[in-house]
Amino acid sequence: MKKQFIKVVLSCAVVAGGLTVTSCKKSSSSSKNVSRATGWKINAKEGGFQYNSDFKEQETAPGLVFIEGGTFTKGKVQDDVMHDWNNTPTAQHVQSFYMDETEVTNVMYLEYLDYLKSVYPPENPKYANIYKGALPDTLVWRNRLGFNETMTNNYLRHPAYAEYPVVGVNWVQAVQFAEWRTDRVNEAMLEREGYLAKDAKYKAVTGEVEGTFNTEAYLNRPESVYNGQIDSLQGKQKKDSVSNFAKRSSGIIMPEYRLPTETEWEYAAAALQGSREYNNYRGRKKYPWEGDYTRNGQRVGRGDQLANFKQGKGDYGGIAGWSDDGADITAEVKSYKPNDLGLYDMAGNVAEWVADVYRPIVDDEISDFNYYRGNIYMKTAIGEDGKVNILRDSIMYDTLPNGKIVAVNLPGEIKMVPVDEKETYLRTNFSSSDNRGYRDGDPGSTRFFDRFADEDESRNRKMYDSPRHKVERDSIGNIVRGYDESNNRTSLINDEVRVFKGGSWRDRAYWLDPAQRRYLPQYMATDYIGFRCAMSRVGSKSKTKNKTVRGKRAK
Repeated sequence: MKKQFIKVVLSCAVVAGGLTVTSCKKSSSSSKNVSRATGWKINAKEGGFQYNSDFKEQETAPGLVFIEGGTFTKGKVQDDVMHDWNNTPTAQHVQSFYMDETEVTNVMYLEYLDYLKSVYPPENPKYANIYKGALPDTLVWRNRLGFNETMTNNYLRHPAYAEYPVVGVNWVQAVQFAEWRTDRVNEAMLEREGYLAKDAKYKAVTGEVEGTFNTEAYLNRPESVYNGQIDSLQGKQKKDSVSNFAKRSSGIIMPEYRLPTETEWEYAAAALQGSREYNNYRGRKKYPWEGDYTRNGQRVGRGDQLANFKQGKGDYGGIAGWSDDGADITAEVKSYKPNDLGLYDMAGNVAEWVADVYRPIVDDEISDFNYYRGNIYMKTAIGEDGKVNILRDSIMYDTLPNGKIVAVNLPGEIKMVPVDEKETYLRTNFSSSDNRGYRDGDPGSTRFFDRFADEDESRNRKMYDSPRHKVERDSIGNIVRGYDESNNRTSLINDEVRVFKGGSWRDRAYWLDPAQRRYLPQYMATDYIGFRCAMSRVGSKSKTKNKTVRGKRAK
């Protein structure tokens, strides 16, 4: 045994003393930059395969809080006075994600408006509807028999309301804000990492360069960014970097900001992790906080309301001099304690848009992993030159059913088209681009409102008989609004109706339950619905460093 041990040591010494760099002891610093597939160097200065081998985990983007995913029962309400089958309890698993700590505030939305006004001046007829289409509807505060003109004139822009949640924003506008936010955050990340020159992000705002930055355009055709002026705005690259532009493999580009799905929102609002005991949830929660009451039971602040909601008829904030919840309309964000995940106002203040298309019936064979209804699969359009099609000067607008005009795309974005048979042929997981109505009125379920109609009408069958308003333009460009005045309509539901969650300052405590759900057409706005953004987590489920692996503690 002794001789054998000496032999091993000597053999290692010979290898170490030779010309070969490899040693008996594995070097983690050198091995991670050598391909286990080919033995070639990764990130060699001479060229070849470039990859961020130093990536640790996803950085928490501005304004967000990490939410570790898990399993819970979605749609589980303690009160259901409507008895409308609107909340079918289903077991769901949610992947880890990030969510805004607070609702999007007026000052956050004003930054968005200021950017649009600077980059796309509304006095330019070509850009006029970009800024106008993003403006919140401040007239939502008006009431035929109420004096609310102070909020109409001041709520959005006055500094007194800066940190109050923005309202008057419809679902479409909320989605577009999230898209804008994605580009601005990634622009700042690239500047920080040296891929863009210092303060490059301000040059589009001040007019020093034409065009602006778009994340997907940068990833697909980086030379098109800033209207083709990216070369003059490139920053100092890392010494070991060969590539001039960042890629997804660089680990710098953040996933997109977006609206949370209904399942994510409900999971985050319930914050059941605070009631976790081993692998079970201890007790039941009716609200985002512990207990079945809306008042604080702790010694400090005992009796105070834990959210901003309507106490009763004519009671929005309590008696003057001692307020129940400290607010009559909305309240400044962070006015109340956060839930166990660190999220503020997940009950009360304003209700919030989520991404899902509304359906009153939850299919009994739904997905139990990241459930979401609303998928429309798109792909990048390829031009005749074989490159991704960038929309430089052409701006597409959409006229919503209420006549409001919004920009479908901004200059410099990628043109997207629906997926076709090339992507769907012989697939089992999806067969079409638009999946909003999947298993809801399809021939397999036969849940048509007119399923007993004549056979000749079967081709035009729909699940819901919602109003069909028309907005058209006449020969000189004026909007002509056509109202559906039929008395035979049986529903307000269609594929443009979206879910909103949580109670608001206008709602009674019944709606504070995270599982409660309501709906509104995506083009409508109110004085009690706001929103917050979410972002998907890429990589590991947990941020915890010490993890149990096969019964052993990982180092």
